Amino acid sequence: MDKKDIKELKVGDAVQQFFLIKTVECKVSTNNKKYLDITFVDKTGDINAKLWDASSQDEERYVNHALVKVRGVAHEWQGRMQLKLENIRLAVTEDGVDVADFVPSAPRTASDMYQEVTTYIERIEHSDLKQIVCHIINNKKSKLMIYPAAKQNHHSVRSGLLYHILTMLQLGERVSEVYTTLNRDLLFAGIILHDMAKLDEMDAGDLGIVSNYTVEGELLGHIIQGIKLIDRAAKAVGADEEVSLLLQHMILSHHAEPEFGSPKRPMIPEAEILHYLDTIDARMYDMRKVLDNTKAGVLSDKVWLLNNRKLYKAECTSTK
Repeated sequence: MDKKDIKELKVGDAVQQFFLIKTVECKVSTNNKKYLDITFVDKTGDINAKLWDASSQDEERYVNHALVKVRGVAHEWQGRMQLKLENIRLAVTEDGVDVADFVPSAPRTASDMYQEVTTYIERIEHSDLKQIVCHIINNKKSKLMIYPAAKQNHHSVRSGLLYHILTMLQLGERVSEVYTTLNRDLLFAGIILHDMAKLDEMDAGDLGIVSNYTVEGELLGHIIQGIKLIDRAAKAVGADEEVSLLLQHMILSHHAEPEFGSPKRPMIPEAEILHYLDTIDARMYDMRKVLDNTKAGVLSDKVWLLNNRKLYKAECTSTK
């Protein structure tokens, strides 16, 4: 049986291969029987499956980040591809498979992306801004190289946060060439730090797969955590109070609306631009992910993350 990546699976395809368990939750069916609600992943995407009539041993055996071999058939459920399980077992040493080969990752290596981000940091001329950024980046580097930008939404892949920061910096650089009155130092610093507290909000482990949110992340969220992070860093390096205040405002307002977690809307141009750069990068990532799995000339299924819109993949752009 030929191995197929998750993104290649079609209704009716038989599956017999290895996957990584991204998340698993024990639930109870309407007839009061336990089952495991499992999300499998490989480097190309994820797919849901149900292990019915789960035993206590199954609960202990099939946990987050376990590598398993499964047999089943792909089918569609409520507009989404799902795997109907026929058999499942844990991978063993003799299988010769490496868990790292199954982790969805950013399209570039973390080391290359980190090096490119440092070139932007070196271009920050304002001493206090550069010191704050360097202080935080140096303390967060090990997690930044691995962590995703989210548990389920945009850039939810290994090194996804680093990739998100880099592409936003590239966008920000071009925008600052058009709107020359922008403080580019402040914009670069805000881009680099806007989601940095997600490294404290989520627990992603060495694989870069979020298993849960931290207690502080649940109670405060990354926006409030980010303000605290900048305040501590600014005090540690002796930065000017206004510089710290402006950076904190950028983090506080980067979601722009109260219903999305920002108690203040942007009140400086750099904060306004940061919000739109963040939105553009997240939307383009989500759209590309959907269209990569859509045939040319066909509409996609409704995408919840994109306000339940369907996307169209034009045939004239399908080879690009």
